[in-house]
Amino acid sequence: MEELKATPTEPVSMEQWEDQLEESLAGTELRRGELREGVILALKDGGLVVDIGSKRDGFVPREDLEDLENKTFNVGETVNVIVTRLRDSDGNVELSVSQAMLQEDWIKAEKLREDESVYEALVLNANRGGLTVEFGHLRGFIPMSQLIGFSRIRQPAERHRRLRAMVGQKIMLKVIEVNRRRRRLILSQRAAAKEWRSARRRQLMEELEAGQVRRGRISQITDFGLFVNLGGLDGLVHISELSWGRIEDPREVYHEGQRIKVKVLSVDRDRQRIALSIKALVPDPWGIAPEKYKEGTLVEGKVTQVVDFGIFVELEPGVEGLLHNSELGDVEQRNELKPGERLLVKVIRVEPDRRRIGLSVRQVRRDEWEEWAAAKAAAAEMPAQAEVEAEFDESAEMDEDEFGLDLSDEGIEDVGAIEIDENELDDTPLPEVIDMAEDAESPDKSAA
Repeated sequence: MEELKATPTEPVSMEQWEDQLEESLAGTELRRGELREGVILALKDGGLVVDIGSKRDGFVPREDLEDLENKTFNVGETVNVIVTRLRDSDGNVELSVSQAMLQEDWIKAEKLREDESVYEALVLNANRGGLTVEFGHLRGFIPMSQLIGFSRIRQPAERHRRLRAMVGQKIMLKVIEVNRRRRRLILSQRAAAKEWRSARRRQLMEELEAGQVRRGRISQITDFGLFVNLGGLDGLVHISELSWGRIEDPREVYHEGQRIKVKVLSVDRDRQRIALSIKALVPDPWGIAPEKYKEGTLVEGKVTQVVDFGIFVELEPGVEGLLHNSELGDVEQRNELKPGERLLVKVIRVEPDRRRIGLSVRQVRRDEWEEWAAAKAAAAEMPAQAEVEAEFDESAEMDEDEFGLDLSDEGIEDVGAIEIDENELDDTPLPEVIDMAEDAESPDKSAA
């Protein structure tokens, strides 16, 4: 039997063996379509030589670079590339920078969608379905349903006009769909606005501190106060914080959409509640009330509330006094006084610590009341007299013969105030003096 002999082979050095192994692995480690980071080794007329960490250098053809407007490259610069061919005609790995940039934009879009971040984009074009926007080297689409302000527009021509008007503008958007395989990139202006408001609320909640003064817009009026929008977050001005005075219905003083200044009272970040005040912006009238309304002072007030034990009288916004039943002129006066009526009262007691003022009508002397009534009547006559004088001045320019009027003083009776004999009032109680004055002013009542 013939003996088998081994065929002698040339010995392989360790260095050659490592080179062969590395070359073999290099052919399998690269995959077509793979995104790699490389370093530019050389700039040639035909393109770029790029080290991508493989046995063989990669090459970016010049044609690929022509798609990149205003893009320059330098030796030593790091670039992202896509492997397009494992071996070109020269044995190099063919790469693409333009495709890598597109890939980077897809990665960026996916990252924005995951983070729910807002992105500003330039509107490039409009069609009947929505808008096309710039997203790096990609093109994104905003359906009309994702645009703000289009849901209420019924006319197609008007919608299309509004869409065309937005071309060239930059708007805030949010990525809502990314599909590389179908090359779909969908964005939303509505979602961006919602996200912005949410971010703005969080920012405001962190910024707000008690004691700050802010400007806002009234967003809602209720029976218990005002809701004021501070730029993304609503705070409440309770009815007790509207004014130092009494306000029964906030709707009589404020209206929705009105811009006002408020002071922050407290911020509850856990419950997302903000307490605001309007009256805190003006000094507390009780700070000077004890000096202004000393005992014995006469003051004109307005009836605000009638209760069982007396009548509350507002001396100024934020300062009310109590006219107890025992300090009325008589029992009938209580029934005659209604909220809103004005009357003369005398301060008989001041308690600053309890924010209370005691008032009296009974202790107002007759001469004090007469002086007040005369001043009040004179003040009431001044506007009427001014109006008569204005009408007279205007009529003086007219031709008397044309209208057949005699504007001379003859024939005009002098109507003066009906006087009351002071002797009749010596022993007359104050309420009866009031009645007599009213009878004198009313011919019908005196005739009756």
